[in-house]
Amino acid sequence: MRTARALATLDEVELGDHVCWRMDPSAAFLTDARAYVADGALYGDKLVFVASARGASGLTRPAPDGLPPASVVLDLPDHADTESVLAAVRREARTAARQGFRSVRVLTERLPATAPGGAEELLAQELKLDEFASESGAIVVCAFRPSLWDAPTLERAACMHPHETGTRAPRPAFRMFSTGADRWSVDGVIDSECASAFNAALRAAMRHTAEVRLQFATLGMIDAAGMHALVDAARHLPGRRIDVEGANETVRLCWELAGYADAGLPVVMTS
Repeated sequence: MRTARALATLDEVELGDHVCWRMDPSAAFLTDARAYVADGALYGDKLVFVASARGASGLTRPAPDGLPPASVVLDLPDHADTESVLAAVRREARTAARQGFRSVRVLTERLPATAPGGAEELLAQELKLDEFASESGAIVVCAFRPSLWDAPTLERAACMHPHETGTRAPRPAFRMFSTGADRWSVDGVIDSECASAFNAALRAAMRHTAEVRLQFATLGMIDAAGMHALVDAARHLPGRRIDVEGANETVRLCWELAGYADAGLPVVMTS
């Protein structure tokens, strides 16, 4: 069972983890990532870098530095394109399995997209990477330099990772992470401050599937703004449905009092 947790360092990563690494302002990406890379050799993992060949060159030097020769750089034409990124990392995971590796360790440094819709595409890609980590047992680390990001976008991206390390920024109010195909666990609190982030996450999850299942067992509270965000996401695309499972008594009561239970909505909430 996957659970949300904070990591003191990247040394604590486990199979199936998807980590948001908030880099310290003075951090050097290549230097600080070397321990994570070296541990891949120790545990028999293949390293997959989603980066330009130039950007990964400092991490892929062979044996004299104690770094693994078993690595591949995915220098893709468009790192913001979710389908191409996912196809590439899945292909490398299958190849690594045939080659006898325990798993793959994916490492990428995230950079803000300038194209329209880039923030939404980032969330969709993070959710897909999380689903990939959950189902394959891969380890995925996404590095963010907070100084390059506006705070709301970085907060939304952090919510799509069940694990975090690095700069001690406030923990995201909620987290949404994969527990199976089109199944997502939601923990924390969803209120007016993060309702828009929740809505964006749901819309991203529903882009390529007709039905999404949410597990609310570890969700502490969802207020009126959060419930509206849930309903709005379900209505955003025609023919979509959201099944909410494991909601506690308080959440279910609030849902009913708000009039959503009998409104014929494409959202079904059960205990």
